[in-house]
Order: sequence, then structure tokens, then C-alpha cells
Amino acid sequence: MYAVIGAGPMGLATARNLQKYGIPFVGFELNSDVGGLWDIDNPHSTMYESAHLISSRHMTEFAEFPMAKGGAPYPHHSELRQYFRDYAAHFKLYDHYRLNTRVTALEPDGKGGWNLTSECDGKETTDHFQGVLIANGTLHHPNMPELPGEFAGEVMHSSQYRSPEVFEGKRVLIVGCGNSACDIAVDAVHRAKSVDLSVRRGYYFLPKFIGGRPTDTLGGAVKLPRPLKQRLDATLIKMVVGKPSDYGLPEPDYKMYESHPVINSLVLHHIGHGDIAPRRDIKAVDGHTVTFTTGDSADYDLILMATGYHLHYPFIDKQYLNWDQGGAPSLYLNIFNPKQDSLFVMGMIEAAGLGWEGRNEQAEMVALYIKQREAQRASGLAMQEKIHHFGGERLDGGYNYLELERMAYYVHKDTYKKAISDHIRELKRDLPASEQPA
Repeated sequence: MYAVIGAGPMGLATARNLQKYGIPFVGFELNSDVGGLWDIDNPHSTMYESAHLISSRHMTEFAEFPMAKGGAPYPHHSELRQYFRDYAAHFKLYDHYRLNTRVTALEPDGKGGWNLTSECDGKETTDHFQGVLIANGTLHHPNMPELPGEFAGEVMHSSQYRSPEVFEGKRVLIVGCGNSACDIAVDAVHRAKSVDLSVRRGYYFLPKFIGGRPTDTLGGAVKLPRPLKQRLDATLIKMVVGKPSDYGLPEPDYKMYESHPVINSLVLHHIGHGDIAPRRDIKAVDGHTVTFTTGDSADYDLILMATGYHLHYPFIDKQYLNWDQGGAPSLYLNIFNPKQDSLFVMGMIEAAGLGWEGRNEQAEMVALYIKQREAQRASGLAMQEKIHHFGGERLDGGYNYLELERMAYYVHKDTYKKAISDHIRELKRDLPASEQPA
């Protein structure tokens, strides 16, 4: 029996693939329903009322369970919550989950298995499992850096943000320029007295639509060499939206795709209209006054820190994750611990364009590996040997990703997907016909 921790997109994909390959499992989810962060009522969720998918639906959906045709290309979070509930119901995954159950401890039993302690309605239970698949998500534990001084107003993290009502009549400073920061800045424009955006480094900005089509559906038919693709795409984006410096923002000091781009059609519009004022990094805070590295200063009532998230696995000691230092555990394919054969970290991955189907492929590979390793078949043992010899290699496709915590588990989509598909092909080679999924 295996355990799956989490019932968000990755947890559900993991559960579905264990089910497909006849591997018994129990799922644990702290919320009362599935969907993970896409359920805004989940106390673990970092969703906000205006949030939509930042990749288009048909580039993101599970291939086995497509979203309904005719909907908006970028669905609202409430649609996605229902999508995951429908997915779980369709494949009868609810039957496998213990909802309203928090995993509080996960420890090896010394025999290759795991003791998992969970809590539900104040009652603590410890179960034994031969293996555990951790899929509790990557975007729920806020990174909250200290401000350089004492602020007299309100400070909050973007994870706490739900509704633009919080900005009503206030002078607002949003710190950060990722996708959430830009979405929230656009929200604030309609309620706040003023909105400033503090940006430390340069970003590439992509519109959500080009020529009436979602941007992520364009290109890709012809595979270009990496350096050429970086230069060509950067040039095309400049033609469409201009340079960041045209809007008073810093220019990126790295090449296209070496950090996750901002996909937002409105933030530059509002900056260009004076609704949002770009600022640089914060140098000092004193009372309501914030001074920036450029020497200018302004007064604010609210500072919203859109400063990202830390990976967080509070129920297990880092040593069991092969996590000695850095922003992420060191795992083969971001999944497999070379020192723990029965522990798998699912969904600890970011890649432009990977979508939920890419994560589903990851889950299928893991299910196949468990199946083949347990049966002591050649393909499973060969893959186990590769995992044991993992030396920290990263599937970056030759991209020089920024050395940031949020990029520590970033991979190049095509390189990663090829590695996954190669393993799936090898693992299926000696899988008996009787064990093939229906």
C-alpha cells in the first residue's frame, strides 16, 4: 500500500496513475475537497478572487480529461476547482482519499517503508506504507523577507490576498513583479488611491493573446536552436509590447527564458497610462515612508509582498529528501531520491508550457517504475540503478537559469518531457499485456 499526500492537480494525477496500474494507495488531503490551491475555500489556498489560469486551457488540461470546449481560453479559478472535482469524481478517486486529514509526520520504518502520522477531527493516527508520494504543492508557504526598517502601515503577503476591497482608498506599494504581483497590481488600480510596483530586476513581459490566439499556442512547429530561439522570441516580443525600459521598468540582464516570463496583458497598459508607477528596490522604510535605491521616496498605507514561496514539506525531515542546501531537494528528474527508494516528490517542477499533462506524464512514469521495480523486472531495476547514480544533473536544456530560489527546480520543458517519455517507453517494454492499463 502506498500513500499520496495532497489532492491538488499533481496529487490527483498521481492517484489516477496509481489507479491505472493497479497499485493500491490511500490519499491524504487537509481540505474538505480536492483541487488544492485552486479551491479558494481551502485554508491552504493562495488563490484570489480575480485569478485566472496564466497558461491557456488546452495547453494545460489533462489529455485524458479535456476541459469543455467553448470556454474562455484562460479560465477563472472557480472553473478550475470544478474541473478537478469532476476529474476526481469521473475516475472515482474520492473513494481513495481521506479528506479533512493533515499529515503531521512521515518517518522511515528502518525496513524500506514509512510510518505516516495524520490528524483528523483531533484524532491522531499512524499508518504504515511501503512507499509515499508527496504531492502537497509548491506554492503555499510564503517567502516573507524583512523590510529594511519599521513600517507604520499594513504589511501583507500575496498569499493572504483575496479581494481588491483591501486596497480601497489606500496608497499601495506592491513588492515583486511575478505573475501574481502584476495581477494584483491591476486589481488594485480600480480601488486604491495610488499603486506603485517595486521591481528589483528586469522581466520579459508577454501578452496573453497575439493575433487573437493565446500566446502559448503559437510557434513550436519548427524546433529552433536554443540561442536562435532566445534571440528571435525576444525580438518578436519587443515588436509587440516594446522594451521594459519604455515603461520605466529595468531591462532584464539575462536572456529570454532564463527566468519565468510575466504573462499579463494589462500591467504594461496601466503603467503606460500612469495608473501604476514603477519603482526600484526598497532601500529603507521609516514610518509610512519608503525610500528606494534610486533615492526617491513615497508614502504608503499598505505594502503587499508578492515575493513568492518556499518549498515546504513540514511533515518530513529534510535529510530524507536529499535536501542539504539550496532552494530545493536534489532529486533525479526532480522526483527520485537516490538514497530513498520508496519516497517520491511529485510536482516539484516548473517549466514554461509543461501544463498538467506534463505532470500527468511524470506520474505515469513513477507508477510504472513502482510496478516494474516491485516485480524486479529489468526495466525497473535499470532505472533504479540510474537513480542511485544521480549526481545532481539538471535538465536545463542548456539554458542558464537565474540562480534564484524560485528557479531551483525549474527545467526545460522539451528536455524534461523527452527524459520522461524515454523512461516510460523503457518501463513499458517488459510490462506484461495483462498489466497494461485499460
